[in-house]
Amino acid sequence: MTDGDSPIIARRRVRLALREARDRAGLTQNQVAEEMEWSLSKVIRIENGDVSISPNDLRLLLGFLGVKDRAVVADLLAAARIARTRRGQAWYQAAEFRDSLTDSMRKLIEYESEATEIRSYSIYCVPGYLQTPAYSEALMSRYEDEISEELRTRRIEARNRRRDALQGRDVAFLLMVDESVLRRMIGGPAVFAEQLRHLSEAVERGVLRIRMVPFSLDSSITTNASFDLLEIGQSEVLYRETGFNDEMVEDRETVAKHRARYDREWQEVADETDTIQYIERQIKELERAITERPSR
Repeated sequence: MTDGDSPIIARRRVRLALREARDRAGLTQNQVAEEMEWSLSKVIRIENGDVSISPNDLRLLLGFLGVKDRAVVADLLAAARIARTRRGQAWYQAAEFRDSLTDSMRKLIEYESEATEIRSYSIYCVPGYLQTPAYSEALMSRYEDEISEELRTRRIEARNRRRDALQGRDVAFLLMVDESVLRRMIGGPAVFAEQLRHLSEAVERGVLRIRMVPFSLDSSITTNASFDLLEIGQSEVLYRETGFNDEMVEDRETVAKHRARYDREWQEVADETDTIQYIERQIKELERAITERPSR
């Protein structure tokens, strides 16, 4: 359905339809570019969602790709018009954030603005959209030798904006974390205790469901990457990252495999009650450590 689509969802529907039509036709992006007399970069940017395609260009491209069904063509043309609706420049598209955010991260933030459910799995730290400002800063300070102060500041600001934007929306959050995430004392006892309280309060408010993958469980979802699954419109996308790179994955088979594994593990790990009790014990231990710390 096109009615009610936002420009973000409409653009995604068009570009995925074009990519699938090109695959069915057995054509490369370069062949499409040559036939349409476009640059290869234009085709890539359209399929990646970096730019919207005009209805006139779309009509010609659909004809070349063999999409003849009138209802399908009409629906995609309507979506293309919606996709070109201007809403003003989003904050993450501003010049000051271009060097601090990867293309995949910008797309993640864009999709978060439309997501109705977000499922996250983290193996190292609390996901960015649930981090307190102090936790974010402590986490980023660990890389101060690798990046400039300006870049670090921009990334912290972006993380804070991302968190604030999501808190103002009606989104269901499901978070599954490795036990190490709830034990790794990033920022010291006071900062980490505040972060754990933030998670606990989010659960109390009913905006977050959290489950822990305990060390006693002899398997893990992934061995080297944290990921997010976002439901947008009638479909789902996958964002995953390691310590060195990140990527947005929209291949339906890959996304479905991650979702199936996530759902299976969600039933096998510690439930919400046990996880919250574990977090509360951790908070008490941290508060005791803070109280017993010798004064200088």
